[in-house]
Amino acid sequence: MGKNDFLTPKAIANRIKAKGLQKLRWYCQMCQKQCRDENGFKCHCMSESHQRQMQVFGQNPNRIVDGYSEEFELEFLEHMKRSHRFSRVAATVVYNEYIADRHHIHMNSTEWATLTEFVKYLGRTGKCKVEETPKGWFITYIDRDSETLFKERLKNKRMRADMVEEEKQERQIKRQIEKAEQLMPLVGGSSQPNESEPVSLKSENGGKIAFALGSSKPIVKEKVESSKLVFEDGESENIVKGKGAGGSGIGGVSALDELMREQEKVKERNNRKDYWLCEGIVVKVMSKALAEKGYYKKKGIVLKVIDRYVGEIEMLDSKHVLRVDQEELETVIPQIGGLLRIVNGAYRGSNARLLAVDTEKYSAKVQIEKGIYDGRVLQAVEYEDICKVAQ
Repeated sequence: MGKNDFLTPKAIANRIKAKGLQKLRWYCQMCQKQCRDENGFKCHCMSESHQRQMQVFGQNPNRIVDGYSEEFELEFLEHMKRSHRFSRVAATVVYNEYIADRHHIHMNSTEWATLTEFVKYLGRTGKCKVEETPKGWFITYIDRDSETLFKERLKNKRMRADMVEEEKQERQIKRQIEKAEQLMPLVGGSSQPNESEPVSLKSENGGKIAFALGSSKPIVKEKVESSKLVFEDGESENIVKGKGAGGSGIGGVSALDELMREQEKVKERNNRKDYWLCEGIVVKVMSKALAEKGYYKKKGIVLKVIDRYVGEIEMLDSKHVLRVDQEELETVIPQIGGLLRIVNGAYRGSNARLLAVDTEKYSAKVQIEKGIYDGRVLQAVEYEDICKVAQ
């Protein structure tokens, strides 16, 4: 049997060692090569294949590091989602479970040097709830797409439906009160009792009688003024009758305006979401964590939206592609006459032109272009609901 044959004790020992995890400092992520000791890692670094990979890395180091960081973060959160979705667990426990897979993305290839920095990053971005205790860092996964969030949305939807139903009932009660007030003068007629004269509450046979109260009017002593008031009352009764029969006049216009306002409110409630990112808009990066790399307050174009809350953004200056949460982004207002998109609210998804800007109220006047609302002018739209469109 040869010295390095398959069944020799040395070959068996080497295979047993290869199965387990090795030290992180002797792992090359670019070549995906794990070395057992410092001498082996040094020999690997001097190899031709490693030198070629380092040349590729030197052409765009930031992009490669960002790619590894993104993969490490996604796999780590995916493991959290599968194993510890609703539990509070130590960060070291999750990390040891994650690195149990030999082919995981190693932390020495990411932008985070230690696990503590990575945990703090998860807390800043709102992807996990982070707590520092005497026993170490503890994290709790925040699941945005779980069944609990779906149930919360259903619950909020029911609450909104109940509020709409209550508003409808209140409007119906108000309408009934208004109709009753309009009918009360007609029921009372001209035979209204004088305030100074007592009113008999019993009929001739001693039984109870029903009566309707009208709005009492002051008695006028002069005959000319009283006759004038009689004619005015007749005209007001004709006006009331005309409204009831044809539904035209001022009352009809106010009812139409009220109906339009109700439709706008319903449209606003249905289209108002907690996410606003969409493809093709220009946004500004407001993450101070990216200030060191020169992306803070820089503009970019949203190429792709991931899970509704995360945008894949191509920076306008450097053409680098980043993935940033919408909480760290800000809308961009175009110049007067520029094209924009309404990203939230009643007219969500519509393209419009900027007509004017109110800097005191942080709102803008826009005119919708194309679609069923073509030509409609919106007087006051908040800055956060509109964003410049990339051209």
